[in-house]
Amino acid sequence: MRADVKHPLAIDGKNPNNLRGDPIPRERYYSREFMAREWERLWTKVWHIGGRVNQLVEPGDFIVDDFMHESVIITKQKDGSLKGYYNACGHRAQRLAWDKGSVDHFTCSYHGWTWGLDGGLKDCPDRDDFPQGDPVGKLKLIDVRVDTWAGLIWYSMDKEAPELIDYLAPLPEVYKNHQFEKTVRVQWIRVALDCNWKFWSDNFAESYHTRTAHPQVPPIIDQDHFTSRYEMFPMGHARIIQMGRPSLRDRVPEGEPHPFDQVLQRWGINPKKYPDYESKVMQGWLDLKKAKKSLWKEKGYLHYENLTDEELTESPFAEIFPNIAFGASADSFSVFRWLPHPDDPEKCFFDMWSMAYPVEGESEFVNRTALNPIAIEEAEFDFREYNNGEGVQDLSDQVVYQDWQLNAGQKSGWRSRGYQEPYLAAQETRVRRFHDILNDYLTGNPPNQH
Repeated sequence: MRADVKHPLAIDGKNPNNLRGDPIPRERYYSREFMAREWERLWTKVWHIGGRVNQLVEPGDFIVDDFMHESVIITKQKDGSLKGYYNACGHRAQRLAWDKGSVDHFTCSYHGWTWGLDGGLKDCPDRDDFPQGDPVGKLKLIDVRVDTWAGLIWYSMDKEAPELIDYLAPLPEVYKNHQFEKTVRVQWIRVALDCNWKFWSDNFAESYHTRTAHPQVPPIIDQDHFTSRYEMFPMGHARIIQMGRPSLRDRVPEGEPHPFDQVLQRWGINPKKYPDYESKVMQGWLDLKKAKKSLWKEKGYLHYENLTDEELTESPFAEIFPNIAFGASADSFSVFRWLPHPDDPEKCFFDMWSMAYPVEGESEFVNRTALNPIAIEEAEFDFREYNNGEGVQDLSDQVVYQDWQLNAGQKSGWRSRGYQEPYLAAQETRVRRFHDILNDYLTGNPPNQH
């Protein structure tokens, strides 16, 4: 049985006939010229995540987001709205802020110019010494567009980009039943890696690698391509919906506890009542849906209120073009983003935000495919150097740890004279789709912007 709920904008993500089939030359993974084109024609045109809405509570609260050589300040106004500005003083471009904080104005550390929360210049020394006239009340910081969705703050450097709701379409509608804004960010980790950022766009666009790289996943989530639904959307986003049950192709070693048993028991279902493994997987999956629908309120899972049968159990994973992904299960909301290095096309930064829903009586949270519990409390920013895995050993229970281990080999392969045009399976169609859309941006023809 497979899910059959499909949005009208969804394009079959396994049908290569929905692609142009642009080549994927290896140079795009290490060329500095290609990196420069990406900055000019891609990164300055799309919407970026700057932070979380709950980081800006009171007027004057602000966050800073650095992207390559650019930096943006986003601050809460007295009327409760959010505004964003390039992080550069309007006098001689000195950076105004380095970290998050709360202020009633921004003061330049170089010449003391004072800028209001609304971006206007409020004061400066020697106002009578400017031949072109007093700059106070005349100059403003250069603004960037700011909007919110899913409890996240987004910004774009492009005045002509679509509105955020249109840029993300149809994902806000697809996930309308979720209450992302109520989650707690229990992990806030950034890892510096030695590979091009597009490794992650390629990697998250397919699950073909899962059995090899992530053998702990199929006993929890059915990764089989013939039971999954693959979707692509007009703006370049994509999604895979996998069944929240074990794959029938996989078995855990004899004598080992099965993780699906624990899931069933948590919802009052006895896994021993099923006559065989196939029945436990297929009927147990249906019984789990029923149990969640009937018991959510008494168990305190109030965020289940509006979720459908599919949303209660399945494992959807979405990519937001070009560098954001999130898994929006019934129990958590994981956000990943991967950022290019400012100068080196063979380096990038990987952000992992694990967000859990607070449930009365529960103080810890375990990611669906991880092992170690995490306290349900707002995490502080945690920066790591990968350093051949030595800097992230405590994260080895995370699926992305296994992906990090692949970076060195992929970087080497892209440079090799043995590189060949990728020979893609149907379930990897979204990989080439990503490169088709990337090429659209680089040729000045982004989707739905004309």
